Amino acid sequence: MPETPTTGLILTGGGARAAYQVGVLDAIATIRRHSDAPRTNPFPVIAGTSAGAINSTALACRADDFDTAVSGLVHIWRHFRTEQVYRSDSIGVIRTGARWLSMMSLGWMIARWRKARPRSLLDNSPLDVLLATLIDTTRLKQVMHDGHVQALAVTASSYSSGMHVTFYDAVKEIVPWSRSQRLAIKSSIGVPHLLASSAIPFVFPAVPLVMEKHLEYFGDGSMRQSAPISPAVHLGARRILVVGAGRMHEPPGERPNSGEYPSLAQIAGHALSNIFLDALAVDVERLQRINSTLSLLPPEARARTSLRPIDVLVIAPSKRLDDIAAKHLQCLPAPVRALLRGVGVSGSGDDARGAALASYLLFESPYTRELMALGRADTFARRDEVMTFFGWKPVSRLAARTAARGESVLAAP
Repeated sequence: MPETPTTGLILTGGGARAAYQVGVLDAIATIRRHSDAPRTNPFPVIAGTSAGAINSTALACRADDFDTAVSGLVHIWRHFRTEQVYRSDSIGVIRTGARWLSMMSLGWMIARWRKARPRSLLDNSPLDVLLATLIDTTRLKQVMHDGHVQALAVTASSYSSGMHVTFYDAVKEIVPWSRSQRLAIKSSIGVPHLLASSAIPFVFPAVPLVMEKHLEYFGDGSMRQSAPISPAVHLGARRILVVGAGRMHEPPGERPNSGEYPSLAQIAGHALSNIFLDALAVDVERLQRINSTLSLLPPEARARTSLRPIDVLVIAPSKRLDDIAAKHLQCLPAPVRALLRGVGVSGSGDDARGAALASYLLFESPYTRELMALGRADTFARRDEVMTFFGWKPVSRLAARTAARGESVLAAP
């Protein structure tokens, strides 16, 4: 009987867009329950970046009960409020965002006053509190020891050295890897790593982490991430489920063009999309080319190379998340809306401008619930592919119909 390949899960970055990932995981949990799948964690190797690092770590720390882990994530994202992630009150916004914008326009006048130099557009100190209650990283060693998960990886980008760093913890001894401008370090992953990995550039402050006995400041792991799939491969995954946050499966077609000069928000949204979304598509294409090349080699030639084919399934939004965000801009707290108007986020629906930037910051339940619903729908639409990827079979016709309808006990209000 052939050995089941080790399955990896990769959750990419994207701020509030990461709600989509939770919808995908919820659907997978439902499909799994209605199949002949083992009741164990389906993802022995888990890797995450940015907000995906938070979801990944929450999943890994509860790997002894996959359904409960997913249920916990569903509950958090269904009831999200902006104030849980960053200061959204008037005083908090003035202390960071207003000062930041003032520095951009009047920095030459106030540069001498060091205390007046804000470190970011928003203050994400509430996220520190949320993570401390949401994720018990002390459980990770135990669930690894008990065999529920083999490895966890979280990525961040060092502003100090310019290196892209993968922090990982694993049951087996894995030699840290090093490539051009990126390296891996074995580490006990904690909340500071998650704050660093999810520190969106300019928006959230950099986080200090100790690197080989000296301090470096880190920001979002999606920056300079040229190979998002690489950590899971290095940690032993031979088939990988990748959950994206946009673009790859979005509907084609031209976008409306006003002909006006782009606002700062539009430019920032475009830059963030480049940081969060583009590298994944390139890495998937590269992996597919390698798989295709390996398939052309005779068995003896394939045995002489260290490369191995990797089965990859990518689930990404079938709708533009920018457009969904545009419908929910009014859900943001008034002080945040006022701040974003200052950089060019305005309007709503089809008339919205700068919605791409807002789509990363809209930690409000009407938006996150719609993204989760989309994630579930996209996954159930590809149910047969998911079943084939895992090698699962439905336990009965009734179970197959239930899973195909997308019914989930985890998504209760």
